[in-house]
Amino acid sequence: MKSFTCLLALLLLVLLPFPGWSLDRFVIRNQQSVFGEILYYTLSGNETLLDVARHYDLGYNQIVLANPGVDPWLPPAGRQILIPKMFVLPRQPHTGILVNLPEMRLYYFRTEAGQPVVYTAPIGIGTEGRLTTEGVYLVYRKKEHPYWHVPESIREEDPTLPEVVPPGPDNPLGDYALYLSRGAYAIHGTNKPWGIGRRVSHGCIRLYPEDIAALFPLVPVGTPVRVLYQPYKLGVRGKEIYLQVFPDLEKRISSPLLEVLRLASELEEETGRDLYLDLFKVHRVLARPDGVPHRVGTAR
Repeated sequence: MKSFTCLLALLLLVLLPFPGWSLDRFVIRNQQSVFGEILYYTLSGNETLLDVARHYDLGYNQIVLANPGVDPWLPPAGRQILIPKMFVLPRQPHTGILVNLPEMRLYYFRTEAGQPVVYTAPIGIGTEGRLTTEGVYLVYRKKEHPYWHVPESIREEDPTLPEVVPPGPDNPLGDYALYLSRGAYAIHGTNKPWGIGRRVSHGCIRLYPEDIAALFPLVPVGTPVRVLYQPYKLGVRGKEIYLQVFPDLEKRISSPLLEVLRLASELEEETGRDLYLDLFKVHRVLARPDGVPHRVGTAR
């Protein structure tokens, strides 16, 4: 019976249509800041890495960084690839929505049944020179089936665009939008899902259609939104320290090692634990920012 159950599970995985997962959810306990696990998937030959990424609710950047040398459009059939379904939380405060630009990922913290939980999803972010401005915002309005009032600056780039795009398949906002309190920014869906995990927007934050559909009813008006720039994240699970590194998109961190040591000092103060880093492992992780959490020390 056990073997039959395993076979059935495998068949279901093969037959599952894309998309698959939506909004990972984790309960936060005992100061834990590392969640999820590393998975593996064998390519069938009729799918791209982008298909697999969407099925597992990952962005383009994550699947490509974690599998260097694999053609994202024509990956070889039978190749086993790494699925980085493991996350280190960004730095505190862990309230409301956190948007980590280098990671291209959103985190939403709330309390359910008396327990702190976090939801997370991949995002698309602004192109070079158009990153969302860092800082604190509020969700001041929510809209289902939004109209897109095209900014004048965008119409100057593309004069063929109308002043207003109604709801529907041509609307780049998708079916749901959370409007932010400063600038013309919003957290919204998209009609181009393969842009998730890429720098594609004019500064807004895009989610897969299935992710924004799940997030939209959970987020009340007035929720704080913090836009962060944290390419290096350090966290603790049990007695293990994990380092997760993404490319420093804007080349803002002059000394990655000093940044990791600073994060370790802050984490010691927050947790009241002594952290012992293996600097050789830290150097190896910093040398290849693959977006995968790696064990780099112990916590006591």
